Order: sequence, then C-alpha cells, then structure tokens
Amino acid sequence: MTVRVQEADFDVGAELAALRAGDARVGALASFLGLVRDMNDGASVSGMTLEHYPGMTEKSLEAIVAEARQRWDIYDALVIHRVGPLKPCDQIVLVAVTSAHRGESFAACEFIMDYLKTQAPFWKKEATADGGRWVDARDTDDSAAARWK
Repeated sequence: MTVRVQEADFDVGAELAALRAGDARVGALASFLGLVRDMNDGASVSGMTLEHYPGMTEKSLEAIVAEARQRWDIYDALVIHRVGPLKPCDQIVLVAVTSAHRGESFAACEFIMDYLKTQAPFWKKEATADGGRWVDARDTDDSAAARWK
C-alpha cells in the first residue's frame, strides 16, 4: 500500500507499472484519475489551490485503504493526491488497486475514491473571475460514500 500527498505531478503510466511490477498474481488493475476542470457550479475556474493537514491527511488515506483491504481481496493499492496550486487539466488524484479479478479492483478503487472525497482532510479554493471561493462538500459525494455502509 502506498499513500502520497505531494505538490509534484506524477506519471500515471510509471505509477501503474510500478504498482503491478513483478506480481504474477495480478489479473486486474483498476484506476481512477481526477483532473482540475475549468468550470464548477456555473463559474469559470482559472486555478485551484488544495490544502491539507500534513500527517492527518496521510493517516486518513491509509485508514481508507486499510478498510478497502478488509472489504475486498486486493493485493495492493496506490493513492497519490496533489496539494498546492493547480490549473485546469492538471492531475489531482490517482487511485489504483490490484487484485486477481476485476470485480475486487473496481469496487475497492471506487470505494477508496468515494471515501477520499468525504473523509480525507483536504480543502479546495478555486480562483474564479469573481475572486477566490472555497469549494463546499457535494451531496452527491456523501450519497456515493453512504452506499458503502
């Protein structure tokens, strides 16, 4: 299991190759890549700054991955989440999961992402034409996470 919170961008192909490297048991690798959009809630977004609580954020992500490992028969998981200033089209988050079969990888990957959106301590501030604004939690994120309870 690998969890990283970082300002630097990442190479998706290299990260996925490293996650499955040398493990002949792996029959499935599911992944999700989140990107910065140029629009949100009807406003043009020119940039976003992500903040976090160092130490607490990593522990929260590790706990989410540990719960996924208890629920599904997965081999490994990777979560990379960027912080700091970002612009539209930048990569924000990568979640990837390996397992023997696709069902476990898909479910665990989706679970990790749903819980990350609702339980990990990140704060997002968007830059818009009207100035900066903090991004509120979405009801749809809460609904997505609630289905796993």
